Amino acid sequence: MFKRLAVVFATAIALVGSGAAVATAAPPVVLGGGSGITLGHGDENVYDCTLTTIGHDAAGRLVGLTAAHCGEPGMTVKSEQAIDAGTLGHIVSTNETLDYAVIEFYGDRVTPVNRIGNVTITGLGTPAGFPNIACKEGRTTGNTCGIVWGDVFGAQETWTQVCVIEGDSGAPLVVGTTLVAMVNAYLLAPCVGPEVGTNIDVIMADIDARGGAGAGFRPI
Repeated sequence: MFKRLAVVFATAIALVGSGAAVATAAPPVVLGGGSGITLGHGDENVYDCTLTTIGHDAAGRLVGLTAAHCGEPGMTVKSEQAIDAGTLGHIVSTNETLDYAVIEFYGDRVTPVNRIGNVTITGLGTPAGFPNIACKEGRTTGNTCGIVWGDVFGAQETWTQVCVIEGDSGAPLVVGTTLVAMVNAYLLAPCVGPEVGTNIDVIMADIDARGGAGAGFRPI
């Protein structure tokens, strides 16, 4: 027995002395609505935007949303806060008219959560109207809130007085913990507003009608 232990011990010392190492998989990256994401082409990082929400579609795929002007189908998606973790997913489809993009994530590389910063998403809702207060979590300006003006021109959008600037595109707009819209743009000037975003029920209806990745989406 002592001889066997000595052999084991000697082998362990030899491995340490030779610099041998055991490869370990990188831990999954935490992502949720409000996370900063970087979009690009492989090692080339091009745009920084915000993840709207993350969850599973009817086929069980881990998917998320961001603004369509942030990237095009095929572009890689990384976590801005964990860029060294590499590619976590890619854009699979976009609708430039409604300005949304569907992202398919690699499930073993991501831990999806329903809370980032001060925004929690527990469900999807119908458009908010005046005088509700809506809040967003964006990669640039973080958590900001403001009064809801509503769908001003009947264009399937929600206008608010929430402060947003470049990089907040795609951010979740919530009333309470209900996701009601995606941040897409601002008018006039940054943080002067108004902020304009596509209603989430319109986005989901379009995704379901198209089928494929994202259809039947349910947030985490």
